[in-house]
Amino acid sequence: MSEMLTTCYADLHIHIGRTEKGDPVKISGSRNLTFANIAKEAAERKGISLIGIIDCHSPGVQEDIHSCLDRGEMSEVPGGGIAYGNTTILLGCELEIREPGQGPAHLLVYFPTLQIMSEFTSWLAKRMKNVGLSSQRLHAPARTLQEEVYARGGIVIPAHIFTPHKSIYGSAADHLRDVLDPDLISGFELGLSADTEMSSWLSELDRYPLLTNSDAHSLGKIGREYNELLLREPSFDELLLALTQRDGRRITANYGLSPRLGKYHRTFCGNCQEIVDEQGNTVDRCPYCGSHKLVRGVLDRIRSIADRTEPCIPPSRPPYYVQVPLEFIPGLGKRKLEALLAAYGTEMNILHKVTERELSAVVGQELATMIVKARSGEIHLASGGGGTYGKVLGE
Repeated sequence: MSEMLTTCYADLHIHIGRTEKGDPVKISGSRNLTFANIAKEAAERKGISLIGIIDCHSPGVQEDIHSCLDRGEMSEVPGGGIAYGNTTILLGCELEIREPGQGPAHLLVYFPTLQIMSEFTSWLAKRMKNVGLSSQRLHAPARTLQEEVYARGGIVIPAHIFTPHKSIYGSAADHLRDVLDPDLISGFELGLSADTEMSSWLSELDRYPLLTNSDAHSLGKIGREYNELLLREPSFDELLLALTQRDGRRITANYGLSPRLGKYHRTFCGNCQEIVDEQGNTVDRCPYCGSHKLVRGVLDRIRSIADRTEPCIPPSRPPYYVQVPLEFIPGLGKRKLEALLAAYGTEMNILHKVTERELSAVVGQELATMIVKARSGEIHLASGGGGTYGKVLGE
């Protein structure tokens, strides 16, 4: 008898701001971004079935997880992960690597159980200054880390791979093999300023699955990018099957920001404070003021290291749907968003299922039209750059 597979949404990159005791984990994260609050937000407000929390290596966070389990609010999933209601939490960790002569890059690591993650923490503690904090520098070779993770049954996914600060292609190297063992990687995270087509300028990425995650530093940012997966149930084991396209499991769609809305899509001049949103590549000098104080944009960086003359998306890639988070919709403030949630349950429902007529009944025709047109990319955008998000200009 064939297994029943179902579609679920997955966002695999969420930070912890503080532990329940108030100890900092991700310094730049919101104070209410705790393990329990993330689970509640994902399950009850966002409608996301598989959520990856990537600061679970922190001993303080592990203490919080044990408390949730002891209180009976959560339970361990046989296939890997922690269950809260209909949502499963994957236990992850974000680490900074830096090979000799190269810039820093961030990697995401996931393990199936709390026990394995706790043992990995003991390994990390001997190789970093403060194992209680997020995204800390690992003082070990990147390939040693990869071998350690896969030997423990985990997986490695390079994070926001084109971002100019702390990413494999954005700040570390021109080629993957210069930093990592290409055979010990389970996928790549695109980051907010890139999409599937942009990544396809690099042929060495063709063999890997691509993920779109939010990299959320606050509860509100959860789900601004996510993946649609076909699984039997949300769990670590099922995610591995989807990443390798086995037994019918697979990634069926990537939902991400329009790259133009990302903070680093185009090159930014730190002297004249202008985003260089030109058709051609920008190089070493600002075309407006002549300054060399440039923050290289993701699009410009990709073009500078591309080994293809034009993008070529592999046939096996799932579609990439442009996602305009509700917070980006002009005029959709907190009060109107709460009214939509009260009427239609979760943000996933509002983004994907509720009709224009139904939306209009709650927030009016103008906003309803904007939300529906955002689904199909029929709205005008201004590019982001230099750490500033792009903007929705309107229809």
